[in-house]
Amino acid sequence: MLSLDVLGPGGPYRSRRQETIQGPTGDTVASLSLAPSLYVTRAMKALRRAPALPADTRIAALARAGRAFATGTVAGLTAQEYQHTVSVATGIPITVVRGATDDIARAAELIHLSVENARPAGAVASWRDPRARDGAAVWTRRGEVFAVHAAGNHPAVHQGWFDALALGYRVAVRPSRREPFTPHRLVTALREAGFGDEGIALLPTDHHVAGDILRHADLGMVYGGADVVSKYAGDRRVLPQGPGRSKMLITAETEWEPILDTIVQSISGGGGVGCVNATGILVEGDPSPVAAAIAERLAALPSLPATDERAVLPVMPVEPARRWDAHLRQRAAGTKAWLGGDGIVDELGDGSAVLRPAVHQLDSPFAEQLGTELNFPCAWVAPWDRDAGIRPLRDTLVLTAVTTDADLIDELVAEPTIANLYVGDHPTPWMEHGLPHDGYLAEFLMRTKTFRR
Repeated sequence: MLSLDVLGPGGPYRSRRQETIQGPTGDTVASLSLAPSLYVTRAMKALRRAPALPADTRIAALARAGRAFATGTVAGLTAQEYQHTVSVATGIPITVVRGATDDIARAAELIHLSVENARPAGAVASWRDPRARDGAAVWTRRGEVFAVHAAGNHPAVHQGWFDALALGYRVAVRPSRREPFTPHRLVTALREAGFGDEGIALLPTDHHVAGDILRHADLGMVYGGADVVSKYAGDRRVLPQGPGRSKMLITAETEWEPILDTIVQSISGGGGVGCVNATGILVEGDPSPVAAAIAERLAALPSLPATDERAVLPVMPVEPARRWDAHLRQRAAGTKAWLGGDGIVDELGDGSAVLRPAVHQLDSPFAEQLGTELNFPCAWVAPWDRDAGIRPLRDTLVLTAVTTDADLIDELVAEPTIANLYVGDHPTPWMEHGLPHDGYLAEFLMRTKTFRR
């Protein structure tokens, strides 16, 4: 059994309060130390006292840490042992964990693209830039300490706070108690690469202490559901990261059959657990043939343990899986079930169960189910027409619009609640390093100020 320590300013710290992490079969995988309130306060003060590394040093250290994370032995685990542990503990398919490992390493290697692309074209990175002599906009931090309340649905979510380190913030990460393995490995690698014990910290806590981390930081980012978004909506210091509610739109002048692979990949890629997985499929015309084809393809996905090389679906303990099944049945009342209507729980016989995909057809593009996002591949297929317009497409992290209508594309690009727009045959989980995910994080972390010398 692994022991995951708090990683504070004095190095690893094993607290008296421990939380046991169990896998889907009920086996104990690790114990996680929980930092008490006083320790958190002292750790956050130490981060504030620590000087920022020079910019070039930070970029180089991130790249080294990414390579070590993906290929080296970190905190006593090889990369293969780490990946196996995450899969065993969380039920995320092992191939998905491997892909996330590579994505994290690549994000660390190319972090300079993200921060350079985010900086306004008319701003300089330092007051020492010769262009600042006669007056220029200088890009500066809005604070010194950044806190992250991380998610545990997918390992790759942790590349989302690299920008803060690259920009000179000292960072405190509160890991999810479901999946603390990735941030523990990352923080260890970053410390060894040059950020040191006071440049970045891992502060696992319970819910009572979690607020202390945000309170002692200048800025923070919090992952969670709609309740989290609502809680922090009015706090300018906190950037909430809520449900993705990603969608696809297929208009009548296009054909859906040639892009069926893309639709299925959008729904189920990466186990279907990500905020970029499509949950809403809107079709101009009759959605029934599309729903039937999606259901047929998803029904063919195998039910396997997460560590099986062929696994593509998430696994969890039987009882939580049954609760998800009951929740889906309640949410889907009144809809037409093409897949999953008779249950989504497929028990593996060892105390765990695969969460099978679900496909339901809605009567209206305004049905409330269209905004429902679950922790497994689940698609709501709805009709759409021009009278409905873009209202059903709002509040979307990624929208793939399969259309040739330039006026519609203009509207979608202009809609502020659609974070990313892909036009044509592109899966919603597509991402490219250096491009924004939900805007550039630097838009929140930085500001410009006029400087002249």
